[in-house]
Amino acid sequence: MPPARRAKSPARGKKTSVYTTQNFVAGGVGSGSFFVPIVVTLLPTICQLLAYLTSPDAKALASSGTTGLASACYAQGAASCASSALSAALTIAPTWEAARFLGVFGALAYALDVLLPGPLEKGPETSTGHVPTYVDNGLVHCFLFTSLFALGGAAGWYKFGIFYDLFAPCITILNLSGYALSTFLYFKGLYFPSTRDSGTTGSLLEDFAWGTELYPRVLWGTLDIKRWVNCRFSMTYWQLAGLSFAWKSYELHGGAVDYGLLLSALSQYLYLVKFFMWEIGYMRSIDIIVDRAGFEIQWGCLVWVPAVYTLHTRFLVQHPSGLSLPVAAAIFAVGLAGVYLNYVADVQRQEFREKDGKMLIWGRKPQYVTAKWGGKGAAARTSLLLADGWWGPARHFHYVFELTAAWSWCLLANPIANGALPLFYATFLTILLLNRAKRDEDKCLAKYGDGYKELMRLVPYRVVPGVY
Repeated sequence: MPPARRAKSPARGKKTSVYTTQNFVAGGVGSGSFFVPIVVTLLPTICQLLAYLTSPDAKALASSGTTGLASACYAQGAASCASSALSAALTIAPTWEAARFLGVFGALAYALDVLLPGPLEKGPETSTGHVPTYVDNGLVHCFLFTSLFALGGAAGWYKFGIFYDLFAPCITILNLSGYALSTFLYFKGLYFPSTRDSGTTGSLLEDFAWGTELYPRVLWGTLDIKRWVNCRFSMTYWQLAGLSFAWKSYELHGGAVDYGLLLSALSQYLYLVKFFMWEIGYMRSIDIIVDRAGFEIQWGCLVWVPAVYTLHTRFLVQHPSGLSLPVAAAIFAVGLAGVYLNYVADVQRQEFREKDGKMLIWGRKPQYVTAKWGGKGAAARTSLLLADGWWGPARHFHYVFELTAAWSWCLLANPIANGALPLFYATFLTILLLNRAKRDEDKCLAKYGDGYKELMRLVPYRVVPGVY
């Protein structure tokens, strides 16, 4: 990796060039800026379409799942069917009720972030000398937000099924908000950055898609854009949506419990409890310390997560899974095992780092690599790279557990009866995590050099032992 270019502190109203450090590596779009116009138009359209196809307005889907939709399209003509569905999806109008719901939801997420107490934690220092700090209150936020949502429903302020009732207009509002936020962040990073980890690639398209700032803050520095969007809004929305969908299904189908939907929602809720327990670990991950705050990640968390990550449970509201309790419980147990093992793997590595390798893993001294990094104008440092325990079979073995959980949630939607649409999220996540593993390794090779090559020798597989 070339040495960092020392950049002057950005003056207001003046663009700065990209600061090249271990935190500023190639973004998601890279040099393929010709893909950006496609990405910023196609992905929002997909979200609108998924919102429509899982709404009561999609009569064919509501009556008999994807099989019914396919039959209706065949009778109508594929081109005409696609045109009708797309037109309906793109004309979903925002409503004041949906806007009010999202406004209160977002404001509460911000208030809890700012007001809840917790220990102060730090993210990795950037080569500009910036050290991001966070109040570690994610788990308290998680349970308090859930409690307030339950109390509001019990008090009659809204129906527990509100996430489903307002879903389609909410996606329209979030799509428009995602474009507005990305545009704001583009100009903010160029002219009013919060830190010196900001600048331009020289391409307007890449800057818009990838972002121009690494750690943007607003409202006098009280609102961390990345944490609020990536964690407090999107993950909380995902967490509560499944429970809301399960209640809506219960109401819609005369008090019948859909075990596939209920257990999928519960499994995802527990997974996200685990996420909030580990939130500070996420704030030290590639999404935060490498990816700048642009359309890709901010629109992605604001819109793609609510639209895609809740798809399989939202789908079941109109057409239940039909799974028996024993079958649903078996799939649930597999998914829960994936959630648990993903958590213990993360905890094992975190504990290893905190104890500087001075611990036993599975009853023995762990195998690890001491990797040197820094220098050339910055202080030389060392990091310990774990090659044992859950990190011995593959360098990103924890992704296997995460994918196990994801596929279990989608299988609880019974794709045998309901078609392939409920598998969309798990398929997407598989592609995403395999790509993320590659990107993370590019970052580590650039940072640790020979040290990471030694880790690759000790742990030859990237994700799946013996396969990949």
